[in-house]
Amino acid sequence: MFKLNVLNQNGQLLVDSREIAEMVEKEHKHLLRDIKNYLEILGKSNFGPADFFIESYYTDIQGKPRLHFLMTKKGCDMVANKLTGRKGVIFTATYVSKFEEMESKLKITQAPSYMIDDPIQRAQKWIEEQKEKQHLLVQNQQKDQKIEELQPKATYYDLILQTKSLLSVSQIAKDYGMSAISFNKLLHKLGIQYKQGDCWLLYQKYADKGYTHTKTHVVDSEKSKVHTYWTQKGRTFIYETLKDENVLPVIERMAS
Repeated sequence: MFKLNVLNQNGQLLVDSREIAEMVEKEHKHLLRDIKNYLEILGKSNFGPADFFIESYYTDIQGKPRLHFLMTKKGCDMVANKLTGRKGVIFTATYVSKFEEMESKLKITQAPSYMIDDPIQRAQKWIEEQKEKQHLLVQNQQKDQKIEELQPKATYYDLILQTKSLLSVSQIAKDYGMSAISFNKLLHKLGIQYKQGDCWLLYQKYADKGYTHTKTHVVDSEKSKVHTYWTQKGRTFIYETLKDENVLPVIERMAS
């Protein structure tokens, strides 16, 4: 009796057209020709071709990709209907038996342990269920931990994104529990800004990034003062830069 291999592909049972060709004593290229004819007819009807034949490729001994088809039970039925005599009977009996065997195994695999009659299979299934439960438990714990790790960052980003207006350095410094003077010195130490007169300005490499905006405030008729304000984009840049230096906002330090 010809040994037919039935593949379980995500719960769908399939057989290789190469095996079918060998089984019905037909050259594979001739079976491919027949299948292509079936597909052409199916394509013009309301039937889904993939319910019968699934196009696939294998690599031959020369390393070249070659066409073959993965055939469903319906596809085997279609091929069997074209066969007559002993060859057709043997082929039909073989694939029907193998598909039924695999369907039974699949039902056992998918059924919960309490529904399996055989005590050995029931015990094996119960062990598999416990392993799967443990695996899911570990996965969920890892996901929860990851969410907790990411939550502080998301929260602080939310605060930045919610405030689209310009902010002074003193307002940003409060997020880090620092004074404006200390915060400005930190940004200077990191090579982000320098002081010119009473005003802090960005170094050239950051000057055209849209991180800051300057405003001139008139003190009196003879005197004015320039103040630097940070944009939403600039505050995000500060956050990422300081995080690389392990300097975190108060909200993240409290959460850790």
